[in-house]
Amino acid sequence: MTIPLAAIERISRKAGATRISAKAIKELQKALDDIAFHLAVDAGQAARHAKRKTILAQDVRLVAGKK
Repeated sequence: MTIPLAAIERISRKAGATRISAKAIKELQKALDDIAFHLAVDAGQAARHAKRKTILAQDVRLVAGKK
């Protein structure tokens, strides 16, 4: 599953971009999909380490480096 292009454009605009090319949006989509996949894998490992099958918000925060 990929993040919709419109959502990526909206995020870019909120981050301060006034203009963003279609190619840049597609590259951001690829990068964000890759980051999200690796976060999910790491969060799954954190849940398994805690002897759980369910990934919790705290697992995602842990692997993302947030408190």
